[in-house]
Amino acid sequence: MIEWISALILAVVQGITEFFPVSSSGHLVLFEKILNYSGGLLLEVALHFGTLMAVFVYFGNDIVNILRDLFSGKFKCENGRLGVLLIVASIPAGAVGFFVKDFFDSLAGNLFVLGFGWAVTSLVLFIGSMNFERRREIGKLGFGNAFLIGIAQVFSLVPGVSRSGATISSGLVLGLNEKNAVKFSYLLSIPVIIGANLVSIGNRTLPLEFLGGTLLSFFIGLIFINISFRYVLTNRNNLRWFGAYTLLLAVAVLFNAIFVGM
Repeated sequence: MIEWISALILAVVQGITEFFPVSSSGHLVLFEKILNYSGGLLLEVALHFGTLMAVFVYFGNDIVNILRDLFSGKFKCENGRLGVLLIVASIPAGAVGFFVKDFFDSLAGNLFVLGFGWAVTSLVLFIGSMNFERRREIGKLGFGNAFLIGIAQVFSLVPGVSRSGATISSGLVLGLNEKNAVKFSYLLSIPVIIGANLVSIGNRTLPLEFLGGTLLSFFIGLIFINISFRYVLTNRNNLRWFGAYTLLLAVAVLFNAIFVGM
C-alpha cells in the first residue's frame, strides 16, 4: 500500500513539473529520496508516457496538421515548415543521447550532479527572462536557430537541467515570443521523449500495475499544460520565479549532499 501511495505521489509530481521549467526528472529523483521509494526505470518511463499523452491531446490539432503537411510534401507552408524545424531541432539530442544517455542516467541519483543541474537551469531561466527581439512566427526561426535550440536541449541530459527551460529560454533568446517558444518546446518534447523511452525500455513492456500512475500523470499533466501554456509561461518575466526556485533547490540539494548526506 505504501508503495502504491508513493507511486501515485510521483505521478502527481511528474504531472505538475513536466510543464514547468524545473526538471521533472530531477524532481522524481528528489521525491524518491524523500519517500525512500524507488519505482525504477520502468515507472519513470510510464509516468513520462502519461505526460507525453497530455501533449498529444493538448496539441492534437497542431500535430495532425504538421504530419499531414509533412507527408504531403508541403514543406513551405506554416505547419510543414514547423514540422521540418522540429525535425532539425531533434537531431542533436537524438544523436548525442543515443550514445551517452546511459552515462547520464547513471548520474541521476548523484546529488552533486543534480544540484549542479538545477543551478544551470536557474542561470538559463534568468537569461531567458531578459528582453530580446521578438518575432511573431515560428517560421521565421530559421533552420540554423532551430538546430541551436536542439543543441540547448542536449544539456537537459544532465540531471537537474530542465529540458523545457533550456529550449524555451533559447527560443526566447533567438527571437521567438513567449507563446511560440513554449509551443515549440512542448512539440519538440515528443520525438525526444519517445526516442529516450524506446532506448530505455528496449524490448521490455510496461507492467500493468503502472497504468494507474500513467493515467494520473496524464490527467494532472493535462491540467497543468493548460495552466502553463495559457497563463504562466506566456510572460517571460515568470521565468525568474522558476529560476529563483531552481536556485534554492540547487543550494538545498548541494548543502544536503555535502553536510547531511541525504
